[in-house]
Amino acid sequence: MKHIAIIGSGFGGLAAGIRLRARGFKVTIFEKNERVGGHASQIKTKGYTFDMGPSLITAPDIIRNLFQSAGKRVEDYMELFHLDPYYRIYFHDKTFFDYTGDSERMKAEIAKYSAEDAQNYDRFMRDAKGLYDAVITEGLGSTPFMDIPTFLSFLPKALKLNALYPAYSFVKKYFTNFRTRFTYSFHPLFIGASPFTAPAMYLMIPYLEKVGGVWFSKGGMYAFIQALEKVFLEIGGEIRTNSPVDEIIIEHSRAKAIRVHQEIINVDAVVSNADFNHTNRALINPKHRRVWTDPAVNRLDYSMGAFLMYIGTKKQYPELLHHTLILSERYKELVADIFDNKILPEDFSMYLHVPSRTDSDMAPPGCESMYVLIPVANLASGIQWDEIKQAYADKVLQFLEEDFGMQDLRANIEVLELFTPQDFADTRNNFLGSAWGLVPKLTQTAYWRPHNRYEDIDNVYLVGTSTHPGAGVPGVLLTAETTEKVILADMKP
Repeated sequence: MKHIAIIGSGFGGLAAGIRLRARGFKVTIFEKNERVGGHASQIKTKGYTFDMGPSLITAPDIIRNLFQSAGKRVEDYMELFHLDPYYRIYFHDKTFFDYTGDSERMKAEIAKYSAEDAQNYDRFMRDAKGLYDAVITEGLGSTPFMDIPTFLSFLPKALKLNALYPAYSFVKKYFTNFRTRFTYSFHPLFIGASPFTAPAMYLMIPYLEKVGGVWFSKGGMYAFIQALEKVFLEIGGEIRTNSPVDEIIIEHSRAKAIRVHQEIINVDAVVSNADFNHTNRALINPKHRRVWTDPAVNRLDYSMGAFLMYIGTKKQYPELLHHTLILSERYKELVADIFDNKILPEDFSMYLHVPSRTDSDMAPPGCESMYVLIPVANLASGIQWDEIKQAYADKVLQFLEEDFGMQDLRANIEVLELFTPQDFADTRNNFLGSAWGLVPKLTQTAYWRPHNRYEDIDNVYLVGTSTHPGAGVPGVLLTAETTEKVILADMKP
């Protein structure tokens, strides 16, 4: 039985492990931390439970397909709640949208501010469906784009769908009101991209949400991780925690072994779910890298960072839904400060995840568990987070209490934990503290993204945010499916 080592136990590593073990390979996952999960880790303290990273589930069919690949049913491993509305989006003037997949309710929300935009909703969704059909129904999201002919075969359809337009430019053709334009263009931010440079292909996400819904797993997103871990172990996979991989040992352009501490473990192939820059510069000797040299890897465009606050309060805040966005007046300018200017501006927009709105077990009785995520520049900014993080957190809390109106917030905080881009770099090996890896802009999409089979070494493969199709939980799960196809074409169990 051929042995495949997987580096990292995030969603990508666990999904690849399940798929490959189910195909008959011997699979061992090596995780440097005490517990599996990667970015989808968890904090439990004082009766509060916090998901540290991903916080919502979309595309349940992709998840079902993963479980079915191992002969399992999702329902036997995790309990899902359907959320409706999906998000509440507060704008700078205190107006808000309750964003839902129900067409008539959504058109009524839009019509409060623009009757014309409401009339154009169906046309936008029809065209978003075309993008969805290409990526999901026709399988482009799980098709390896490892050569030019494959990409060229897709190009005519992409041009017909306007899929290569910048996402915001695509949305402007349908909507005029700033609220509607934001609501249907912000989704690239969920995968670490600027809506002003990411290709419109990623606007398949609003349609994906519409047809598949937005879900939450009881016990938090870590319950999803635990479900995948359980499936993988049940079908005969092995997980070694506290086992950081220090080197992929290469001979004659093939991976022969990995080194964990001082132990050499022979393998037939390696799948890396680690940060792409870390995989190259820390795990593979430069003499084996002709395509992904250090300068080439460093020249890539890395996504934004995230400033995260995990807050437990003795008071509940019903004005917050399970998912709430609170926006600055600036949109394009703020995104430019984060991605291009790489500064820390005075204003900010934020996403709040409040799972205790749905699952009361996530917080003590009468209390609230929430995390606040603020997109910020990555560490190329030179921001010294260890020096300013508390002051920045105080500024955010002051805004939430005094400007947004969360009464007595600071007086009711029982738990406050902070996680900065520097923490992503130090504890997760994320280059420049970028939680989403490579920016999914046009020139880093499909064929131009690092391939699912690593270009320099025949039997090293990639899963996770920086290979095709990219970031976000559905995208990362699809990277595992795509990479499985490549491995099966290359080798038999």
